[in-house]
Amino acid sequence: MRHSPVNCFKTGDIFMRKSILLAASAIMAMACQPAFAKEVTLTLNAKEVMLPIDNKGTMQASWTFEGQVPGPLLRVTEGDTVTIVLTNDAANKNSHSIDLHAARVDVIQDFEAIKPGETKTFQFVATHPGAFYYHCGSDPMYQHIARGMFGVILVDPKDPNALPKADREYVLVQSEVYANPDDLHSIMKSDWSNVVFNGVAFKYDPVHDPAATKMLVAKPGERVRVYFINAGPNEFSSFHPIAGIWDAVYPSGNPANKKVGMQSMVVGPGDGATFDLISPVEGANVIVDHSMAHAHTGAMAVVMFSNDADPAMGRGDLILVP
Repeated sequence: MRHSPVNCFKTGDIFMRKSILLAASAIMAMACQPAFAKEVTLTLNAKEVMLPIDNKGTMQASWTFEGQVPGPLLRVTEGDTVTIVLTNDAANKNSHSIDLHAARVDVIQDFEAIKPGETKTFQFVATHPGAFYYHCGSDPMYQHIARGMFGVILVDPKDPNALPKADREYVLVQSEVYANPDDLHSIMKSDWSNVVFNGVAFKYDPVHDPAATKMLVAKPGERVRVYFINAGPNEFSSFHPIAGIWDAVYPSGNPANKKVGMQSMVVGPGDGATFDLISPVEGANVIVDHSMAHAHTGAMAVVMFSNDADPAMGRGDLILVP
């Protein structure tokens, strides 16, 4: 029996719609699948350089990873096998190493110090998701940290739905600046001159320092995810968003550790957490260490919420704002 053109069109139309729905369902299923573990090689160079410690350009001899404070943002996925390749630049005067809080290895063999001109390679499996600290562990560790030798390694959860999707992401690392890091006694006594975010006093705060040229930005309603590490080496941080409330806080950045509606969260030296911030209105929040001695010597960062926020900020290479 011959079908009419109308019946053929309807039958084909239904078939096409079913095919599109099946294809869409398959794509969604693939997108929701846990990420496959992979092998990742991360290469870092220890460099001793001069860097600014304030917005006016006051310079200090710094010991760094890749010539920056904090060091480069490292990012892997839970389950990845990670190979670390650390080279101590031949021009350096000191031995250096790397201690990653995301790794479970042999501290003596894998975190050992290497001399200038040497390279160290070791491997670990990223077994726990979170925002983890890495730093130089060479003796005296507190001096290497005080000179700026630290950074953040993010281990994203293998389940892509473990955390709500972030619209923007930023990395903030708190640390203390010492007027003379060669004075080891002053570091041990915690006799710092400034407490700062990302190596520079008031780096993202033109409100309290007219010499500052940067702010963190987002649009109202966007979920801003802040990966926060307290590098220390000594001071605790009471991490708070002035004029805001942390929508969610994940101690150590692990999705299983969720807290909600937090005004502040204490993060000790050598620890970290992931903080989500959403503003329902335009205007500014100021992220601070609520210890006033810390905030008013440099530990403040303005987050400006505006409908015309730069779409590049908080994404790609601008998660760690230079």
